[in-house]
Amino acid sequence: MKNQLKLGFVGLGIMGAPMAGHLVKAGHEVFVYTRSKLAPEIAQSTAVQCASATEVAQKADIIFVMVPDTPDVERVLFDANGIALGLSKGKVVVDMSSISPIATKEFAKKINTLGCDYLDAPVSGGEVGAKNATLSIMVGGDEKVFDRVKPVLDLMGKNINLVGANGDGQTAKVANQIIVALNIEAVAEALLFASKAGADPAKVRQALMGGFAGSKILEVHGERMVKRTFDPGFRIELHQKDLNLALNSARALGISLPNTGMAQELFNSCAAHGGRAWDHSAMVRALELMANFEIGQKA
Repeated sequence: MKNQLKLGFVGLGIMGAPMAGHLVKAGHEVFVYTRSKLAPEIAQSTAVQCASATEVAQKADIIFVMVPDTPDVERVLFDANGIALGLSKGKVVVDMSSISPIATKEFAKKINTLGCDYLDAPVSGGEVGAKNATLSIMVGGDEKVFDRVKPVLDLMGKNINLVGANGDGQTAKVANQIIVALNIEAVAEALLFASKAGADPAKVRQALMGGFAGSKILEVHGERMVKRTFDPGFRIELHQKDLNLALNSARALGISLPNTGMAQELFNSCAAHGGRAWDHSAMVRALELMANFEIGQKA
């Protein structure tokens, strides 16, 4: 194809597999590595499976990383068989995981010393956004590097913004996760209240959709709460990780995030009841336990 690129992708989980799939479908030469079993859409594609993250970095010019947490990114980048060992001058590493902004700045410095560029580009939109290539992507890094990589990011997302320097993309993602968690909590309280009061929560949700209370959370996760469909798009344990980043950073900054702390405690309650792998919309279950009442139950 015209302008075919050599791209690498490390981490092919719920989010990473469809994201890498979009790069393959666009006709690029894609080299992949994952510790888990390859998703069928990748295994059956033209993607080249590599034996290590080092091999991906050796063969690709732009390497994307999509793994769960800060220690995972550090391992993928710098451990034996990591990306850093396969880099040569002029290559770009793009971390699309959601991790610590402070650690991100250190990772970027280490990659820069190898003569390579680094972008932090965490995403929002969950599994649905990954599959539909409609992710919001918040980027931190040099503007010239961003301009070089953006045509590839366009294959995976729709709302793509350069926020600032390295680490600022991760800061924006933490802010995003604060807003999402608090909105889930608000929708959960509202629908639980409506249901306990004897109203049809599905009809209440529909009525609220057209007003000032309307939101993507009310649309998508409100429906999950009503229909009791808590199979993960985004697992509670991952949102717990993101809120830990928020609360730890807030402590370092000397600010208080009281409602973020409350949302985390509700997630902790879900986890204590075996819900680490539930979708984060299942935060409502913690409120239901306290109320001894489930949405949709007859009052």
